[in-house]
Amino acid sequence: MNLKTLTHVYFAGIGGIGMSALARWFRHYGCRVAGYDRTSTPLTDALAAEGIAVHFEDSVAQIPDGFRTAGEGVLVVYTPAVPKDHQELAYFRANDFRVLKRSQVLGRLTRNLTTVAVAGTHGKTTTSSMIAHVLTQAGLNCTAFLGGITQNYGTNLLLGDAAKGEPIMVAEADEYDRSFLTLYPDVAVVTSMDADHLDIYGTHDELKKSFRDFVAQIKPGGQLFRRKGLPLEPAGAGVKDFACGEPAHFSALNVRQEGHSFLFDVAAPAGLIEGFRLQMPGFHNVENATAATAVALHLGVEAEVIREAVASFRGVKRRFEYVLAGDKIIFIDDYAHHPTEIEAFLRSVRALYPGRKITAVFQPHLYSRTRDFAEGFARSLELADQLFLLEIYPARELPIPGITSEIIFQKTNMAEKTLCPKNELLHRLRETPLEVLVTIGAGDIDRYVEPIRDWLAPAAGSIH
Repeated sequence: MNLKTLTHVYFAGIGGIGMSALARWFRHYGCRVAGYDRTSTPLTDALAAEGIAVHFEDSVAQIPDGFRTAGEGVLVVYTPAVPKDHQELAYFRANDFRVLKRSQVLGRLTRNLTTVAVAGTHGKTTTSSMIAHVLTQAGLNCTAFLGGITQNYGTNLLLGDAAKGEPIMVAEADEYDRSFLTLYPDVAVVTSMDADHLDIYGTHDELKKSFRDFVAQIKPGGQLFRRKGLPLEPAGAGVKDFACGEPAHFSALNVRQEGHSFLFDVAAPAGLIEGFRLQMPGFHNVENATAATAVALHLGVEAEVIREAVASFRGVKRRFEYVLAGDKIIFIDDYAHHPTEIEAFLRSVRALYPGRKITAVFQPHLYSRTRDFAEGFARSLELADQLFLLEIYPARELPIPGITSEIIFQKTNMAEKTLCPKNELLHRLRETPLEVLVTIGAGDIDRYVEPIRDWLAPAAGSIH
């Protein structure tokens, strides 16, 4: 299939962060683009404002004219999150449309380009966004498909300059449904391999095998940057480690805090690079910045340029995002939805605000993840002082008998903890003295961020 001959591209699940980036890419290159998603969100609103037709009813009648007849110029892209009984997908398949997964399309886009692929059960969105930002600030021709909305650019898609020739492609490599096995990168980064997506993999060992398969697809002579300690040794590729606070090929040293920023140096094979400043807080984000530095040095970017670009990186929406930073009240929102992510996030919050009460609002994401990691969620959430636990956000899943937020609640050893229906959250928070408030989760908890901010702002004190 020649992607350059396409005229119409339809997306089933267009509101997903990865799907919407692809939709924007095809729209930019002149295709007519439309799609379906289950619910309206700020992201689908943005796509509609950009001229992409989006509807929210699974109905063949809703598919716009021009997308209902199969042909060489028509492509249908879907995400595995769309249910198997989806009526529109059934229509496309029954009528001989070309139907591909999002990951397959991304794999074809990157096939003949120099590609940096960033994988990991957590950390991949921030790391890939940092890499794309550094390369862009260095003046390299960079196109990036990202898993979050970057604060610097306000989008999940960065487009290179066609006049400069073929771009370097930065892509987030998603392990869900083994999607990253469609990619054959020149440079790969692996940030983590914690147990996750056991509804797909069954066991942690199977997940780790999939990561080994992914790095085995690095092109001959390519390069892997792995978090120190990850058991990945692809044949035919160079391997270098990165770490924070311990010896590695690339290591963040002398890590310290200054206000909301983290300062550090990076020890690299060519010598020490001093004076990094990262506006996006968190020890885990210092490690992500170290990985981005390693990739940029590998691609020939000067150390001084990297340091300046890291200092200007403003983060990714919902990744340690300061919603309010007042003298009296701090409000931070984060996408963390795995116990390891929550632990890293809350440890960083605790380091930033020692001695202050941390109130956490957590929305579990998926019945299967809640079932598999209830104990881990309980232990990580105990790093907060107070917990409001919401009901599970199901996303693509049907309920699992006996699996509710209650199983996390019962395992959590905290004096101040509350099971809280979503529609009561604002009321409960209004009755609670707050110092540092954090909202955590990957579901629709972000819908409550703006109302909470608007309510808290008058009491937050001087904003800084």
